[in-house]
Amino acid sequence: MPTSIRRMTTTDLDRAATVLGDAFADYPWTNWCVAADSHQQRVTELQRLYLEHLALPHGLAYIDEEHNGVVAFIPPDLPEPEESLVAKIVELHGDRFEHAAEAEQRLSAMDVPDDAWCLATAGVSRAARGRGLGGDLLKVGLAELDRRNAACWLDTSTHRNLPLYERHNFAVADHVVLDDALEVWRMHRPAI
Repeated sequence: MPTSIRRMTTTDLDRAATVLGDAFADYPWTNWCVAADSHQQRVTELQRLYLEHLALPHGLAYIDEEHNGVVAFIPPDLPEPEESLVAKIVELHGDRFEHAAEAEQRLSAMDVPDDAWCLATAGVSRAARGRGLGGDLLKVGLAELDRRNAACWLDTSTHRNLPLYERHNFAVADHVVLDDALEVWRMHRPAI
């Protein structure tokens, strides 16, 4: 039976953040740049902030009907976040915020296609992994970007994600190792 996927609304925020908190609880990127104490709670709250203040009002966000997976894209012309939001993000990163700032500095030097959207987050709860839901979510969101004739880019810090994204026409454009501890691959997908 095909998975039913729809645009997210504000009523989905709590569940979507919980799914992403679960999905990224053991992810190399979040382990590196989000404090260890109350780690999953911090990751969940960060994901909720990004969805609520960036993806929903300015971008595209999708969730499956069973609330097991989420994908969100943000546009290239995203407005600067309010200072209060930035302060909350810094607070949630905790004692690892310097890692996040260092990463931002290094990653900002990497190439991004002109006018490309960013695949900001894609995650499936650990209990629902291995069923193709991540690919289904990507397919729906990328189809909308294709209708807009928009390119897309993403960063991933897990090598095992590369084949998934390659199946959706992303290609590795760059690779960096941060602080001898964290690998990040930047991938681009052309407008189709």
